[in-house]
Amino acid sequence: MKFSSTRFGDLEVSDSSILTFPSGILGFPDWTRYVILDHGTDAPFKWLHCVEESSLAFVVLDPALFHANYRVEIPDEVLAEVKGTAADGLTLAVILTIPSEDPGRITANLRGPLLMNPSTRLCKQMVLSDDYPTRYPIFAMSAACQPSQTESRSEAIPA
Repeated sequence: MKFSSTRFGDLEVSDSSILTFPSGILGFPDWTRYVILDHGTDAPFKWLHCVEESSLAFVVLDPALFHANYRVEIPDEVLAEVKGTAADGLTLAVILTIPSEDPGRITANLRGPLLMNPSTRLCKQMVLSDDYPTRYPIFAMSAACQPSQTESRSEAIPA
C-alpha cells in the first residue's frame, strides 16, 4: 500500500504491516489504520503513522524501557476487542510528547497505553485510572531497560 506522509514523503508498506485501531486513538476516532515506522536505526523510538491522514503520526516507545514497574490490567473486554489472550504475545506502547523547546524533557502518556496484538494486527488505546499520569518524564527512573509486565484478570503477559 502506498501513502503520503508530511514527515517522510511518499511511502510504501505491505498490507500485512497495517495495524487497525477499530475505535481510533483518543482525539482521532475517524482514523483507524496505522503502521509502525522506525525512528532511526539505533533509536528505541518508533513512529505510529496513520496511513489515512498524511500529517497524523505519534512517537511511541515500549514503556519497559523507562519504567520497570509499569503494570497494566487488561480487562477481558479489551482482550476480546483485539482478539487476544494473555498468552498471545501482546505488546504495549505509550505515546510520547517531545517539547520542541527542550527535547530532553520527553514525557509519556502512561494513562493511555496502546495495546497491540501482533497476530491479529488489532489494537486498542486503553484509558487507565487517574493513578497513571499523562505526562510521565521518561528520564525520571534509573531502572531503565528492565522488563515490565501486563496483567489481565487471570494471567500476566510481558509487555
